[in-house]
Amino acid sequence: MTVACTPTRSVPARATQGGREQSFITGETMLNFLRRTLVTATIVLAGVGGAACAQTSAPAASGPYEPRVGQPGKDVIWVPTPQALVDRMLDLARLTPGDRLVDLGSGDGRTVITAAKRGAAAHGIEFNPDMVALARRQAQAEGVSERATFEQGDIFRVDFSDATVVTLFLLPHLNLKLRPILLDMAPGTRIVSNTYDMGEWEPDERVELHEDCTSFCRAMKWIVPAKVAGTWMLDGRKLELTQSFQRIDGTLRDDAAMRPIREARLEGARIRFVVGDDRYVGQVDGDRMHGTVNGSRPWQAVRSGA
Repeated sequence: MTVACTPTRSVPARATQGGREQSFITGETMLNFLRRTLVTATIVLAGVGGAACAQTSAPAASGPYEPRVGQPGKDVIWVPTPQALVDRMLDLARLTPGDRLVDLGSGDGRTVITAAKRGAAAHGIEFNPDMVALARRQAQAEGVSERATFEQGDIFRVDFSDATVVTLFLLPHLNLKLRPILLDMAPGTRIVSNTYDMGEWEPDERVELHEDCTSFCRAMKWIVPAKVAGTWMLDGRKLELTQSFQRIDGTLRDDAAMRPIREARLEGARIRFVVGDDRYVGQVDGDRMHGTVNGSRPWQAVRSGA
């Protein structure tokens, strides 16, 4: 994951764009900060014979392409994610060999390659063709090219709906633009972002590095929730649900009374809520739900109109 120089999108420490958290600086402020920092670094490098970052990401004529920290892209400059944070992000995702990971703005390919080394099928989408070629060479060198694949493309146009894990390090407005696409993925899909959040969609889990990382050192995970808003018939009673991402609210009504639900939440396709003294736990499968009450008695519900 890197803020890559991608002429349609890049990620801070990845390759394209970035999310927002109220306590964080804005994407524009972050870019200005990075540019000032990188200008200083460029001056230092120039003093010892280093070349300044080019306006484009074309490889040097004297050798193979090497990306430069701070090289410009369409949406952000390229800054690689520290390997320590890559590792923690995959831990946060609870990545398994059975997963298919897609990295949005894959930059030099480090997140994809690390996931492949853990046995997962991993795929990177990157706009910069030079970065794609570099990532492929590095996957080959690491012996994981069969599991670590890359394509040149725009993350807003490529279909990655088959992913079970999505990683990203994008600027705030780009996270928000991606959010509807992510919410339409299969319930249970894990989304892990470096540094930036998804606006009002609160993360399910957070981690922060305190060692081996000096900037952009936190990550957040979301689990795509099932869509449950609407009216359901639950064992002859009417269950009315409203939904805001993984949070749900509502009432359970029968002929005698209407009772509110509480302690309600979704975790992917898993649903839980309490009505009175009864604790409901279950699984959502499209327009149907089923589970147990108080760990024993079965319950089931069907969405009205299904």
